[in-house]
Amino acid sequence: MLSKNLFFIKLYAIDWASHNIIESLLTDKVFSIISWNINSLRARWLSLTRLLEEEKPDILLLQETKIEDKIFPEELLGEYGYNISFYGQKSYNGVALLSKHPLEECQKGFLGDGAEARYIEAVTKGVRVASIYIPNGQEVGAPAYNRKLVFFEKLRIHLAERLQYDEIFVIGGDFNVAPTDQDVYDPKKWAGHVLCTTLERQAFAVLLKEGLTDAFSTLCRSQEQPHFFTWWDYRRKAFNSQKGLRIDHFLLSQKALRASKEGDVLIAYRLHHRPSDHAPIRWKFSL
Repeated sequence: MLSKNLFFIKLYAIDWASHNIIESLLTDKVFSIISWNINSLRARWLSLTRLLEEEKPDILLLQETKIEDKIFPEELLGEYGYNISFYGQKSYNGVALLSKHPLEECQKGFLGDGAEARYIEAVTKGVRVASIYIPNGQEVGAPAYNRKLVFFEKLRIHLAERLQYDEIFVIGGDFNVAPTDQDVYDPKKWAGHVLCTTLERQAFAVLLKEGLTDAFSTLCRSQEQPHFFTWWDYRRKAFNSQKGLRIDHFLLSQKALRASKEGDVLIAYRLHHRPSDHAPIRWKFSL
């Protein structure tokens, strides 16, 4: 009698475990993160509010907000149901992080970043996220170019420390680097120019060696879709002729990679009236 009861107990346990697995598969929520170099929050306000209404991201990472903290429209954006952390300065740079969930462990900047508003990080719903705007570099050999390379190295040190922890970590933003020739509409024309130089690409690759994955390059690129341009110069009608570069990226920790589903570039926002020169990029996770 005892062995018969044990049989039914085991059978019940297996059935219950299967039920939990199936229920988990059915109820796993798609969690979306959008990153966007908005190139002036005030100039792109209508596009921003439209994105929040239509795309409804769980997390939004913004770069080049170009607005001081004292006049950041926190209350207005909060009406869309977001908790907000921001780090800005007058006329230049500026990053922000919006989440539908509470924000914890907020950090603005990192050691050696040059004291400019280029990096913000927080933990929300168990996910560590960061919005980053890496310096453009201006031109090869200029002081700004050297500062860009230093910024990359300081960032590497910061991320290496963060990656010691086994957590979902997503860094999204404008890295101002096209990592490979596939990320440039005309590699020969751009060879040796800022955004495409060997030193910049090496600095980006070093970040990946710390244990991060370039989401779009690794998980989306195919023969049918070899390019994912995210930036088009305002000049010379670059967007209409698809003369773009991929300089906006999502970098994923190994745990974030395992939770990944898919990503896309929200090209439609580059067609808006007075658009940013960048299109928003989106990545989805199963959490």
